[in-house]
Amino acid sequence: MTTHGPVLPMWSCGGCGAPWPCPNRRRELRAEFADAPVSLALYMGAQLVRATEDLAWASAGTLHRRFLGWLR
Repeated sequence: MTTHGPVLPMWSCGGCGAPWPCPNRRRELRAEFADAPVSLALYMGAQLVRATEDLAWASAGTLHRRFLGWLR
């Protein structure tokens, strides 16, 4: 279990306070989904959809980079 989960509605990291997903959580997610990169992309896409409701003031490009841009 990670301490780097999202704190809603601001989507900050509960472990370090950085914007979620923080670098630590990204590493954890890559390890958890090492054999399932498409599943990771689908999971993060779902988180992006949830976050857009809470972070309506943020630009779509910023949220896309934050939630999906690091998956490459």
